[in-house]
Amino acid sequence: MSTFQGLPPGLFEFFAELQADNSSAFWQANKGRWEHDVRMPMRSLLAELSDEFGPLRMFRPNRDVRFSMDKSPYKLWTGATSEVQAVGGIGYYLEVSAKGIVTGYGAMLMAPDQLRRYRAAIDDEKSGAEFEEMVDALAARSLPVFPGAEDPLKTAPRGYSVDHPRINHLRWKGAAVVQEWARADWMQSPEALEMIRGVWRGAEPLKTWLDAHVAARSRE
Repeated sequence: MSTFQGLPPGLFEFFAELQADNSSAFWQANKGRWEHDVRMPMRSLLAELSDEFGPLRMFRPNRDVRFSMDKSPYKLWTGATSEVQAVGGIGYYLEVSAKGIVTGYGAMLMAPDQLRRYRAAIDDEKSGAEFEEMVDALAARSLPVFPGAEDPLKTAPRGYSVDHPRINHLRWKGAAVVQEWARADWMQSPEALEMIRGVWRGAEPLKTWLDAHVAARSRE
């Protein structure tokens, strides 16, 4: 039997209040709420997902403000990922905030060696056609594939023609299924687990293609 019973209203309320007062004073006064309403239910949710999708790392609540103009100390969301690398990571992602849930699977920003392999696979007639068919099939199931965290190139990548039949996908710097849901009552029930699980299972065709043609970034 699942131990996850839903994301409590207190989780969403905590982040709404944190947005209004993102300070150390607020955090210290409400740290118990974060433990009870955020950390505990998230750990329960991640335990359920990890059984099927492998280890997941919960993000720390503190922001890294060293190189940011925004010095607010805490994230206005909680979440987890199966990857430790922002660039070159290919994996599952989950984010929960006062607004709702964002989740998905894929490569948000490919490393240079991954991008070379991705573009070579898109250029190839067989694997490129498979990618297009897979993207269309996922879109038909309301699982759109997006070009990752950065905007696509405005022109053709070096070495490729602007007349390439798959030029739109050649311009991408990532490839990820991303699903967003505005806050709703079902998130406060076990249905939240099933909805997230459904997206991650549904992204399997993208996972299979990326595993075959892009793979992990080079460690060189």
